[in-house]
Amino acid sequence: MDLLLKFSKVGMVFGSGGISTVRALEDINFELAKGEFLSVLGPSGCGKSTILRLAAGLESPTSGNVTYNGAPIEGPSRDRGFVFQSYNVFPWLTIRENVAFGLKDESDVNRERIASWLEFTGLSGFADAYPKTLSGGMRQRLALARTMIVEPELLLLDEPFGALDERTREGMQQLLLKAVQETGCSVIFVTHDIREAILLADQLVLLSKRPGSILSKHTIPAEKPRSREFLRSKEFTQLHETLLDQFPV
Repeated sequence: MDLLLKFSKVGMVFGSGGISTVRALEDINFELAKGEFLSVLGPSGCGKSTILRLAAGLESPTSGNVTYNGAPIEGPSRDRGFVFQSYNVFPWLTIRENVAFGLKDESDVNRERIASWLEFTGLSGFADAYPKTLSGGMRQRLALARTMIVEPELLLLDEPFGALDERTREGMQQLLLKAVQETGCSVIFVTHDIREAILLADQLVLLSKRPGSILSKHTIPAEKPRSREFLRSKEFTQLHETLLDQFPV
């Protein structure tokens, strides 16, 4: 598989010295191939979100290198879409206008794409409503549609389902897997939920407490989409127990 993203000996320090200095990441090394789904797992404050910000070009590492398609990342790009933990929508725009926000024009092709993503995420009946009328799960579907409609090559998700109830979260996980499968984009998904990390990923990295460094890497070859049966499999149970034992406390 073709290499898309590479972290090489990446370190990240916030602050200029003294008591305010925070060492967020230390010696982070991993590769992401095109079409691959990576879960980044770890405790709160370990630098998971910083990894996403570095991949998005919102931050630059203080040591090491982050490359995208073989070149250093120098800033944000439409090729790298970001779905935040909070419900990242524009409250003054309708659902349809939110989905269309990243598009450059109102061509017939784009109108078809807007309609397609509204239907895919189950929001067609709310197209002319405003985000305040939506539930939390529906707002995250909206955020996903607005990000995916511009066809990013890399999708970055920062604990997007953390505030959802269990059943809504399960539905969003399956919707995400379906969207990724249909578009072929690569994904980095940040979570502190071991079950979620295993369910979604092709590969998984577990981070230590801050400063975050990689404690272990795991490949998950099970076929997708993965059902509840996978969660009861020996493969899932063994990896879940391994990660539970390794998870920093």
